[in-house]
Amino acid sequence: MISYPRTPLADELVTALQGKAGFSDAHNGLFLAAPRRTGKSTFLQGDLRPALERAGVTVVYVDLWADAARDPGALIAEAIGRALLPHLGVVAKAAKKAGLEKVSLAGWLQIDTSKIGKLDGLTLVDALRALHETAGQPVALIIDEAQHALTSEAGENAMSALKSARDQLNRPGEVNLMLVMSGSDRDKLLRLVNSNAAPFYGSQIQRMPPLGPDFIAHIGALIEAQRPELRPVDCTVLQAAFEGFGNRPQFFMESLGLVLSPLSAITGRFEPAMLEAAQQRQRDDEAQMESDFLGLKPLEQAVLWRMLEQGPRFRPYDSAALKFYREQTGGPVSAQRAQNALEALRQRMPALVWKSARGEYAVEDAAMHRWFEERKAAGNWPPLAPQGNLDFADAADPQSEV
Repeated sequence: MISYPRTPLADELVTALQGKAGFSDAHNGLFLAAPRRTGKSTFLQGDLRPALERAGVTVVYVDLWADAARDPGALIAEAIGRALLPHLGVVAKAAKKAGLEKVSLAGWLQIDTSKIGKLDGLTLVDALRALHETAGQPVALIIDEAQHALTSEAGENAMSALKSARDQLNRPGEVNLMLVMSGSDRDKLLRLVNSNAAPFYGSQIQRMPPLGPDFIAHIGALIEAQRPELRPVDCTVLQAAFEGFGNRPQFFMESLGLVLSPLSAITGRFEPAMLEAAQQRQRDDEAQMESDFLGLKPLEQAVLWRMLEQGPRFRPYDSAALKFYREQTGGPVSAQRAQNALEALRQRMPALVWKSARGEYAVEDAAMHRWFEERKAAGNWPPLAPQGNLDFADAADPQSEV
């Protein structure tokens, strides 16, 4: 994968996180939303983390999707623990050399030297304070796919603890704990900030700028340097192709490699072939979503339809929702049957529905919302199964789902 540093953007965000940018609330928490595969994680690890470290900040990074089977609260605690352990190791050696059973870490935290290297009894607030004071630097905690924390009670508690740590460690003019939370779905990430019960109520979700013309110009220059016979590269067409790929560099670069391969059967200019590849990717993505939708039982289709239409306003069991389900399926629908349908959507591989620990539901892949809106605007909603391939499985005895 070709590296494309976004250093200026990273430096601007570091300034904002430090509380040095006017009209920015980033020092209270930076919440970034960007669609999947658009380079968000690459930027956080390859650009923002080094920029923070250059500014004298200790950085802790954790991806809550790195191990989906693990509780997100535990993943956050372990990431902080791993960053703290090297500092505890130094304290442990000094304590053991002096024959001490207990040591006062950073002048306030009593730790049993027999448990150095373990975080037994330490709260997240204590661990972050200890990391800040032993490192002698501000701490930045970067949580990628932060919305996943809302899927468990421990994850929600961890978010509340981080808010408490921020309030305790920071003071006017002094930012000792910087929080960066990213998400691939803005609607899910909003649940961290949009209600009185949300841990970061009042903060704003910001859209991370996608890679744009400067990235395409960089790629064009590389192509011209390596393949002089292709000069000049038409960056306008490449930009249109990149947008057709949903601004996703991985898919764009994979197709570029195929188009420029000496084994490619393409004759003439390569730029139109890239545009066609982008259009084919769009058709493939839409065909997959249509196939997923048509593979559902009628009630599952109705529930997913309602979710796509309502977005954050979705309430699965209210009277309006149950009426909608009845209208689409042509039969009675109880709250229990609607719940069974939701669980079936969650259990699919890959899952079509996301659920928070508080019982809130959302479409798992935010790209389905765009697909839904585009089809609806074109008058092509709902998708219709080919005749002779109708699924009447959900029309069986309703008691079978209760």
